[in-house]
Amino acid sequence: MAADLPEYYFRIRDNGAFVFRIDTENRHRRIDMDQIAVVNIRNGEVKPQGDRVLSDADRLAISDWMEERRALLAQRNIDDILRTVDHLNLTAHWAQSKAAEDELEAITDALLLAMHDLRTVLVRKKADRLLKKR
Repeated sequence: MAADLPEYYFRIRDNGAFVFRIDTENRHRRIDMDQIAVVNIRNGEVKPQGDRVLSDADRLAISDWMEERRALLAQRNIDDILRTVDHLNLTAHWAQSKAAEDELEAITDALLLAMHDLRTVLVRKKADRLLKKR
């Protein structure tokens, strides 16, 4: 089992993670997790735990994790947006074929305002991109 464990463990938290070094080479043959740092993914800050000095291997592992984590979060963000497109399509079908008048009354204004806001932002961003290409 010990051979299968990674050298580092990252306990995810908002904006980053707590970083632990995994130790299985102790006299009790149990898994010890030694916190070595706190990572902030937004600003890239890495704070060593206490008076600890991070090794080059520690910094490399943390840097690699941050890069992978940012890529994963970006991928999830796009996936969430594509799910929103699906939800808008399902909502259009519901409104056209299944919704009762009182249900439509309850959601119409909020949905129209949200869609108007989104459309405004998307049109402005599209125009900015087209102007940059010129």
